[in-house]
Amino acid sequence: MSSKSPNTLPAAAPFWMSVVMPPLVALAAVKGGLWWMLLPAYAWYLTTALDGVLGLNEDNPDTETGLAQLFWHRAVTIVWFPLQFATIFGVIWYVTSSGHLSGLETLGLFFGIGVLSGSVGIVYAHELLHQKTVLERWLGDLLLGSVLYSHFRTEHLLVHHSWVATPRDAVSARYNEGFFRFFWRVLRDGPKSAWRAETRFLARGGKGPFDRRNPFWRYAAIQAAMLMLALLLGGWQGLLLFMFQAFIAVWQLELTNYVEHYGLTRRYLGDGRYERILPRHSWNASHTGSNWLLINLQRHSDHHYKPDRRFPLLQTYGEDEAPQLPLGYPAMTFVAMVPPWWRRRMNPRVRAWRRQFYPDIEDWGPYNRGELPMPRNAL
Repeated sequence: MSSKSPNTLPAAAPFWMSVVMPPLVALAAVKGGLWWMLLPAYAWYLTTALDGVLGLNEDNPDTETGLAQLFWHRAVTIVWFPLQFATIFGVIWYVTSSGHLSGLETLGLFFGIGVLSGSVGIVYAHELLHQKTVLERWLGDLLLGSVLYSHFRTEHLLVHHSWVATPRDAVSARYNEGFFRFFWRVLRDGPKSAWRAETRFLARGGKGPFDRRNPFWRYAAIQAAMLMLALLLGGWQGLLLFMFQAFIAVWQLELTNYVEHYGLTRRYLGDGRYERILPRHSWNASHTGSNWLLINLQRHSDHHYKPDRRFPLLQTYGEDEAPQLPLGYPAMTFVAMVPPWWRRRMNPRVRAWRRQFYPDIEDWGPYNRGELPMPRNAL
């Protein structure tokens, strides 16, 4: 880990930079024109500029910090659902009832809302669904429902965290796999994978797939309620705009998933067994500004190593323990949208990672193609 470990808890205030975004949406809704561009400019370009100015934050807080000291860190994730809910549905009502925006202005505005619900909302949902309190888990479910991606909870908790960097995990991007091929594969396979994992989990307890304990009932109810509300507030136009912002949010989520594990694999040990998860199996990034907006999501190596660790306490790692991204997520996802550029930037890093951690593996073909056996006992 980093040698800079003062064991002090980072101040909560920078992690609240997300709350600027709902007022930016309101401004764009009233002004029209190109004001919607404030949303991606703030979430993507300002954070990248801050990364360039502030550099890396390699300080590691004390992991034994008590929950009471994390009140303001937790608070921003708890208040976010009401803010996002009011933003999405308030703007659906306003735009469809006022009619003062052109079609292109409206699409731009809801692209910006998708930036908000994807760059912030799904990231906060991810933090919340890992927690044990009923309130936090419900808020996570509601946030995922607002982008029509509720199955992500099951897929993430039952599949991704157990089988990341193995063939069982759909969102572990393979070496040389371009983002667009990856995106289609995840959209196609993710819901089926989540359903299979949940029903197999129920079967182990002697329950059928349609048992009331299956969270897919809750997922369906939340998403149906969101769709119905959009329809009631804005008619068919409101419904389509809601679905459009959801797609933009999901696109950002899967861009992030693509970056987080691209080309990284766990050693196959034979007989359906894989090595345990280590910090080396996720790309790590300590860039200050983007970690503020993304509540330390880029300290992803530690998140997979210790999934129950709350975001303010996540640790960063040095190059001897985890591979490092050259830029923060906002910049790296931009690169990922241009596959030849991405391969030029990242393939040499993957090859260097292989030489560093697995110099004895000579044939990487089965790893690259996802042809290794499924993990034993995987859901």
